[in-house]
Amino acid sequence: MTYMTIRQALPSDAAAAAPLLLAAMQGIAYQLTGASEESEVLGQLTELFHIEDNRLSYQNVLVKEKEGNLAGVLLAYHGSEAVRLDQPILERLRSLNRGSEIRISQEADKDEYYIDSLAVSPNARGKGIGQELIQAAEKKAAASGYARIALIVVQENPRARALYERLGYVKNKEKIINNKTYDHMVKQL
Repeated sequence: MTYMTIRQALPSDAAAAAPLLLAAMQGIAYQLTGASEESEVLGQLTELFHIEDNRLSYQNVLVKEKEGNLAGVLLAYHGSEAVRLDQPILERLRSLNRGSEIRISQEADKDEYYIDSLAVSPNARGKGIGQELIQAAEKKAAASGYARIALIVVQENPRARALYERLGYVKNKEKIINNKTYDHMVKQL
């Protein structure tokens, strides 16, 4: 029997979570870390995962664990917290001289619980893990008293869009982030 559970991430999950977060965020991860090489991005994501009170902290991550290994991750926070959670990242970039003029795109609206990133490991795809993580985030948001949850999906990803639509998400606008067009999708809780 396969043992799988969804739980709040721990700092010790950093090394396993970082590659999944990079897979989900792609170019945005490079922007948030100021790095140009994948190994450096992974190192920075791992460090930021350990640090509390930033967008990429373990505090904002749910994980799906399968027999002791991470099968998926979901990064989420309330949109009203986005600017505060990005401040340590901006300060870190400035201290590394990697972007005194950098601005972080605000993906989340202030009145929504926002699913920032979702990734499932390649060997665990197609087993409903993404759906389970989204449903866990919805429960967490509802338990915190939030009335709306949202996410963005790149327009060139119809498979992900189909999943979100099956779960009740509806496109309400478009957002351009790093020169890519995303559909912003919402669901009332």
